[in-house]
Parts: sequence; structure tokens; C-alpha cells
Amino acid sequence: MNNSELNNCANCPVHNMGNLKKLGIDMSSFDFVVALAGNPNTGKSTVFNYLTGLRQHTGNWPGKTVTRAEGGFEYSEKKFKLVDLPGTYSLLSTSTDEEVARDFILFGQPDVTVIVVDATRVERNLNLVLQILEITNRAVLCLNLKDEAKRNGISIDDRTLSKELGIPVIPTSARQGEGMNELLNTIHDVATGKYICKPYRIKTSSSELNSAIEKLSREIEVEYPNLPNLRWVALRLLEGDQSIIDAIRNGDLGNLKKDVNLSEVEV
Repeated sequence: MNNSELNNCANCPVHNMGNLKKLGIDMSSFDFVVALAGNPNTGKSTVFNYLTGLRQHTGNWPGKTVTRAEGGFEYSEKKFKLVDLPGTYSLLSTSTDEEVARDFILFGQPDVTVIVVDATRVERNLNLVLQILEITNRAVLCLNLKDEAKRNGISIDDRTLSKELGIPVIPTSARQGEGMNELLNTIHDVATGKYICKPYRIKTSSSELNSAIEKLSREIEVEYPNLPNLRWVALRLLEGDQSIIDAIRNGDLGNLKKDVNLSEVEV
């Protein structure tokens, strides 16, 4: 099945097999790949351990000294590869951890990105959440540590938060296993296309910048159709992000050809 057929299949995986291989991820025995992202100290590792059990191993990201943990789980007759990304506060690539997390979501195009958020510090965590929603159309917010939030008198309207963000929000307490079955079911539904996310994207108040982003997005789309993160890529190009420029030239962004001439796209 080629990429155009995959993009027309609502139930098919959307991950980029070639780029995942470059990132050191073997998908030969799995149907879907799930990225696990979040700020440090959100209970992300506890979520990872709960979902994978003993079916996990660690190593380094190719060419990096950053540790990579990955594992697997089965749900509803589907096999999922779970990749635990470095805990970060941002995806702006100011550190190696941020670069690794950003590149995996952007270039690997996981079928689902689960964003683990500390329910006691939701506002602080939203910066990363909104950045991730700029570069993927398939995400689930795992609102973890709900037991601690309750002890601190913090009440969160997860339904309203889900409506505002355009993605499912699942309250959990991974240490106690609370909400984890619902999280598994939601991961499955997003991966298989049963749940269609409509992620919130921040719009700049500058009409000139919006016009430039829209113009560049249209030009990029002609060369690289079906990119789920088109607007974000255009914005990063306008800001002169060298890693994104290199990714386009190297054919790492989406299913691009290696002989693309970036000069054909006017920035």
C-alpha cells in the first residue's frame, strides 16, 4: 500500500515507516506507533510502565546520548509500539531532549501522541500541549495525578478542556491504575480513526504574518501534499529554523523526495 492510499484510509496507520527506521524504531511486529510526551515529573514513566509492563527495553537515540525507552502492548487485537520521549517543557529545539521529542513527532508522524499532563499544574503544562497540537492531528491528553489534584482541592472540567483543545482528555491516576483502561481504549480509537481529533491551533494576531504563513503553506502543499503539520512547518521556515530546512532538503519531512530544491519555495 502506498502513502496516497494510506492517507485515504481512515483506519490505516499514518506513521512514516522510513523515518521511524532512521530514528531506530522497528515496526515489523506492530500495527501502530504511539509517542508518549510530557513535561518532567508528570508521571509519564509510570504511565509508560503501566502500559508496557515488562515488554520494554532502553537504548540511545541514533547519534544522541539521550536515552530512549520503548515497549509494546496489545489492545483490541492490535499491536502498539510505545515510545517514551524525553520529558521536555518545549519543542523549540533549544536542547537535545527537545530536538529528539520534536523530531520524533514531526518526522516519525506517530499514529497517536499521548501527552501526559500533571493535573495539579495544568496551566504550566499547556505550553507543551499547544506546541504538540501544532504538529500532529492525532493526540490524546492524559490528565494524570488526578488523585493528587483532588487532595489539593483542584477540580478540572475535563469535558470542557477536551472541547477547547479538540482532542480527547482522559483523567488518570497511573499509580493506582485509575482511568488507564479508558486511556487504552482512546488510544485505540484515535489510532484506528474511530475518533477524529480537531486540535486547537493558535492564530497570530498579525495579519501580515498570517498572510505570509498561508502563502507559504500553499506553496509547500504543492510540493509536499498530505503534511499534517503544514502551518507549523511554514512558521518554522519563516523563522529560519535550520533543522526544518535541512529536513526538507534531506527528504525527512513526510514522504518527500531527496532531490527537492528548497529554493523553489519562496520564504
